[in-house]
Order: sequence, then structure tokens, then C-alpha cells
Amino acid sequence: MREALVRAAEVTDFVELRLDCLSPEELAGIDELGALCEELELSVILTLRPAGQGGTSELDLSTRSSAWMSWPQSPNVWRDMELDLARRRLESFSKEELAHLICSYHDFAGTAKDVEHAYDRLALVPAHVLKLAVPAYDVTDCLPLFKVLDKAQADQREMIAIAMGPEGLATRILGPSRGAFLTFASLDHDSATAEGQITVAELKNVYRIDQLNRETQITGLIGLPISHSISPEMHNAAMETAGVNGVYIPFPVRDLESFLRLMVHPKTREIDWNIRGLSVTAPYKSVVMNYLDWIEPTAVELGAVNTIVVEGNQLHGYNTDILGFVQGLVATFGELGNAKCAVIGAGGAARAVVWGLKQTGAKITVFGRDEKQTKTLAQQLEVDSRSLTGAKFNEFDLVINATNLGTVGEFESQTPATAEQLAGARLACDLVYNPQETLFLREARAVGCETLGGLPMLVRQAAQQFKLWTGRDASEQIMRQAADAALTGSVG
Repeated sequence: MREALVRAAEVTDFVELRLDCLSPEELAGIDELGALCEELELSVILTLRPAGQGGTSELDLSTRSSAWMSWPQSPNVWRDMELDLARRRLESFSKEELAHLICSYHDFAGTAKDVEHAYDRLALVPAHVLKLAVPAYDVTDCLPLFKVLDKAQADQREMIAIAMGPEGLATRILGPSRGAFLTFASLDHDSATAEGQITVAELKNVYRIDQLNRETQITGLIGLPISHSISPEMHNAAMETAGVNGVYIPFPVRDLESFLRLMVHPKTREIDWNIRGLSVTAPYKSVVMNYLDWIEPTAVELGAVNTIVVEGNQLHGYNTDILGFVQGLVATFGELGNAKCAVIGAGGAARAVVWGLKQTGAKITVFGRDEKQTKTLAQQLEVDSRSLTGAKFNEFDLVINATNLGTVGEFESQTPATAEQLAGARLACDLVYNPQETLFLREARAVGCETLGGLPMLVRQAAQQFKLWTGRDASEQIMRQAADAALTGSVG
């Protein structure tokens, strides 16, 4: 415990100790804790969470009450007491106890719809701080937690409101800026005590939680899944460098219509926040167009939007993917007019790549395993098509992988083309950015091709988004450094 407190003291001044991880015998040995907290200049929350409320302790109500009474008295020690126990002891609290009491309620089986009722029950306890935690099944489940923070402020009560799980991440990041007494983070990924908890380093270094306030511009990423994305690292680093009071947050969205209506669109949203725009990724790039007030012509032609900007009382849609892709290619290859380009794939990414290449005057052939899908794409965009089976690319200047083969995870060991097929091509380009060097690129390099990974293009399209939201130029160098750090696991 001492070792953990010393580590925590290096990054924060408020620490929770989960005593439910201790045996009854070990619980009896924490009487020196008050002196230790004073020595380290730490405030400590002591928590003995029962199993039914997210803890590991099997102690009954009476035993928990006795343990609570035996804890050390110190100005540095706070006590987190569950609502059932607090109500049992309601008449016996002293003023000193109430001054350092957090009364908490965790409902792991409930929904965010129950939040207001739970708050009313908590508010009957005159604890210094009230704490409420419920699971989030969609990002819109954050909304009742933000509303209850507003209600607590109106009632002049200190409040902690957490939506648990990845879908509730916004409450952990934005809570303090919206009046929460504190938020929770782990020392490292292995020591998280609740689902959706991120590390202190991420909260401070990526999301800059100490700098957020009610005026902070909110941007973020919507899609599902999005846990793999490095966009938060890139955009938040760019905001810090540019001096923008803004934050970029992942929003795992299951119900797109409800999220845009309740939390984004200026005419209908039920939260008072300074939301400026969103990145859009799979599976919503096309369907999101149904909920926008205006869409730029390029995105209309592509049938895909990757950027939403809040403009007055409207939502505007853009596509920065293609601009980033073409700029990245030109920076490496040079002008693309009349260049012979092979595009592997026949899905949405391939469609966007072909459309972007056509604007440069390049000569394009689409390759795919699904002959019907490949021909359909080629006919729609008026380019040539061939089967990928047995294909040779020696006659092409550029070969572009627009499939997900090579992406970290189940497809990482796969490539759409072998070294033998790629021999003779000048440049092999992969849209995949994680890992930075895919099997496709290694195969290409083995036969002397130049290579270009997906990360430079990701950075360029992100920089375009940044300018649409803030009106300022992003530092692509800073974005790239942040992306590299995220991909190598060295954030913070």
C-alpha cells in the first residue's frame, strides 16, 4: 500500500484505496495510514466496496459498518460509504465525519434512466460529496449524468457522476469541467478498478483535463468500434500546440440518430456544451449524411462524410479523406497526371481512392477478388477493372492497398499482394496505418519498391479537419509525433 501511494503521489494529490481488496486481517493493519498520508501530502479516499456494488468484499453490512468506524481519523482521510450503509448510520454521523464523507451509489444492473431517482435518494444524506455511477450502453447514456451534475450544482451539492464503460468516457474526461468534485483514473492499464477507466497519464497528457472548462470546444470521433483510433492523441496534441481551448474525445455511438439529435444538433440537443465538430468513421460515413443540413459537393459525389462541423444552427458535412490521401501521394510520388495506378479493393475506401485519383488525371485500374463488385465499381467510376487472382503489377507506377488486409488484429498476417506480384512497380501505398509497416509494404520493399504507409495520409486528413473546426493550421509534425507515440504505446 505504501509503495502504491508513493507512486500515486508523483502524479496526483487525491488517491482512492480499495480496501475491499484486503483480507479482514489486513484491514486491521491500516491504522498508520493517516500519518502516511500526511507524510506524502496526499488526500486518500478509503473504499470498502461490497461485491454487489462493484467491489470484491463479501463482508455483510454490520461488518462493513464496524470496519468503517475503525478507520483512522485524519484531515487527509476521506471515506466512501455506500448509500445503504450511510442510511443505516444517518443519525450517528458527526459534523467531522460528514465533512469528509462521500456517499456513493453504484448500479451495475441499472440504466442511465434511473439516475435522477438515484440522485434524489443520495441527496437525503448530508455527506460532503455524493457519488453516482451507472453503466453506459451508448454514448447518449452520458446525458443523464451531465444533467445530474447540473442539478447538484443548482442544489449546491458536491457531486461525482460517472457513466461506466467505454461509452461513458466523456463523463470521466468532462466531469470536472462541468462541476464534478473529481474524476477517477488508474495508475496504469493493469490497475483499473472500473470498466472504462483510463490512466492518469492519458487524462492529463492526452486530454489535458486540468485545462478544460465550460468554454472548451468539444470535438471527437464517432463510430463503432473506435478503441483502436489514435485520432485523440493527434488532435489533442495539435490543440495544445496551437493554444486552442479544445478537447477531442472518442464517442462510441450505437444509436447515431439519437446521439446527433440529443447531444450534437444545435436545434435539438439537450446538453449545454460547446461542441464544434466530429470525425466520422465506420460504419457511419454514409448513413450520417441523412442527418446533416448541408454537405459539400465532393462528399456528395463520394457518398461519404468523415467530418461534421457545427455551423450556427446547422450541421455541415465534409470529406477530408481524399484530400489527405492525394496530398500524401503527391508529396512522395510527385504529380500524378498520367501515372498508371492499380487500386486493390472494391469497397468504400477503394471508391474514395479511385475518385481522388481521377481528379489528378491518373490512369486507374481496380483489382478485386469479387469480380462482380469490382466491375460494378469500375463501371460507376468509369475506370478499368481486373481480377486480383494471379495479377501482376509490374506495368504500374503505383499500387494502392484499399482493403483492410494487414490491419493489426486478425488481418495483420495477410496481404492483398505478394512480393512476386509487386515486382516492377515503382511505389506501393497502403491505407492501413496500424501497424505502420504492414506485410504488404514489407513484400513491396523486398522487391525494390518505394513504400508509403497510411499514417502520413491519416495525419494530413486530420489536419484538414482541425482547420475546419478551429480556423487554424495544425502542426502536422506534432500530429505525427503524437501518432507515433500512440502506436508505440509511449503516450504520457
